[in-house]
Amino acid sequence: MSLSTQISSNLSLEEFLNLPETKPASEYIDGRIYQKSMPQGKHSILQTRLSTNINQVGEPQQKALALTELRCTFGGRSLVPDIAVFEWSRIPTDENGEIANKFESYPDWTIEILSPDQSPNRVINKIIFCINHGTKLGWFIDPNDKSIMVFQPNKLPEVKYDADILLVLDMLSDWQIKAVDIFSWLKVNS
Repeated sequence: MSLSTQISSNLSLEEFLNLPETKPASEYIDGRIYQKSMPQGKHSILQTRLSTNINQVGEPQQKALALTELRCTFGGRSLVPDIAVFEWSRIPTDENGEIANKFESYPDWTIEILSPDQSPNRVINKIIFCINHGTKLGWFIDPNDKSIMVFQPNKLPEVKYDADILLVLDMLSDWQIKAVDIFSWLKVNS
């Protein structure tokens, strides 16, 4: 089922959050429930490798944490970005000091990877919503076009290709990655 397929409506956000989780995850957007696409090969490898690379840079010095398929509820929506990156100081914790189960805030960096059956505009709309609610950086990765559209508050999006260096969160600025580096992960025999 594609992200553009409406599953249900007429539920409040609270009612939606009380429903059992679906696989793949469902999202609550403007009073409607949409089920995300089941990740396929290209999507999955990019999601896995990118989150691993971000965590290799961000975790050791407690700068940032990348989490995959994490439900983030804020601004009247409940979204599940492919990768949600939180600055370390913004990671919610429970009474035991452990990472919380519920994230009721926007990610600092949201990353979406386009799947073949997804509507690009609907995915871009999610990134823009995040940016408008406090997210500092958004990436829209298109594996077929080998491009990454970069979103920032109060700026027009930029599309990056090939050897273009990609913008990352300020606290990770000592890490540089290019569009070509990300798409090289699609090759299984290098």
